[in-house]
Amino acid sequence: MENRVVVTGLGVISPVGSDIPSFWSALKEGRSGIDKITCFDAAQFDSRIAGEVRNFSHEFYGITKKDTNRTPRFVQFAIAAAKQAIKDSGLDMEKENRERMGVVVGSGIGSLHIVEEQYSILIKSGPKRVSPFMIPMMIVNEAAGHIAIRYGLKGPNLCVTTACATGNHSIGDAFRIIQRGDADVMVTGGTEACITSLGIGGFCALKALSVRNNEPERASRPFDAQRDGFVMSEGCGLVVLESLEHAKKRNARIYAEIIGFGMSCDAYHITAPDPDGDGGARAMQIALQDAKINPEEVSYINAHGTSTKLNDKVETLAIKKTLGNHAKKVMVSSTKSMTGHLLGAAGGVEFIVCVLSIRDNVIHPTINYEYPDPECDLDYVPNTARKAQVNVCISNSLGFGGHNATLVVKKFTG
Repeated sequence: MENRVVVTGLGVISPVGSDIPSFWSALKEGRSGIDKITCFDAAQFDSRIAGEVRNFSHEFYGITKKDTNRTPRFVQFAIAAAKQAIKDSGLDMEKENRERMGVVVGSGIGSLHIVEEQYSILIKSGPKRVSPFMIPMMIVNEAAGHIAIRYGLKGPNLCVTTACATGNHSIGDAFRIIQRGDADVMVTGGTEACITSLGIGGFCALKALSVRNNEPERASRPFDAQRDGFVMSEGCGLVVLESLEHAKKRNARIYAEIIGFGMSCDAYHITAPDPDGDGGARAMQIALQDAKINPEEVSYINAHGTSTKLNDKVETLAIKKTLGNHAKKVMVSSTKSMTGHLLGAAGGVEFIVCVLSIRDNVIHPTINYEYPDPECDLDYVPNTARKAQVNVCISNSLGFGGHNATLVVKKFTG
């Protein structure tokens, strides 16, 4: 018999807030975290805006100055979000069997900053000046490793890297691990920090980023007819998942229950989605089948909603294919309208949004929705938050390579 899996802890680092109360308040109020890039001189770039995490305090999370010199930003974010989520869960590590606790935390890219920095040192000063910490600082799995080391979590530990679907795949894998009984508790989600000259330059070369540089807060406009690309952001979203049995034994506060996970691949193009929306639709359909619920039971969809011409049109089509007549009745919104696109961290952050929507029966808006697009004709909860009964949420993440991952989470009813 499969274990039921519940959410007991939340942790977030984001451009709109680096704790759950400030993050959620900003989203409900429709406040954007997009502004001009400050971490490097972006004057020569086509896109000069991003969703930076400002005033991040590593000391607050027990990351010493010495640690920061050996710990890249995306890992620092993961350490911080993990500390929040574990504290929020109320877990007493001294009482837990840590061989039954694990980590699945991924990143889409890892540390471009370290690549840039160390390559520059190599060219200027030669190979003997390259840092001995370069490799462990650069590789993507180090976020999961650091969390495990800090908390002594000796159970399953892995890293998922599926571009912008990373966060959802990570949570889905952790869900399956608990479901089949391989662990009782998992810390899971995604982290990213690649607002660097190389990161912005690469996406500019792809013509994927918004160039609405004079209006940063209005640049990310998912499903709007005048959208012109996504806005790159950074941050981390991690959650604590537990088997229901384990959570009940310790009388834990339960936010919600994960009931479904679906994966698919477009097998179409390395960066563009299948124009028929087939891959995204299949991921949603598989997730709903896994959850054993009907399309009509879905209250809210947290869309991938990147603000690119292709994604928003294709995701709308995929939702219609999946939900049929119910597509016009379901509420859909894009967190990225305010946070920008956190790449590998997006799924983790947006899953947290689904959990909070269920907790509070509130749907945050899709801001900057001003000009309707006839090819994007669903209820995107434009510009103003909405009070509504939220029982079942779908969270979509779609990544380069054609990766699609969908999670289904519902209100916990015992």
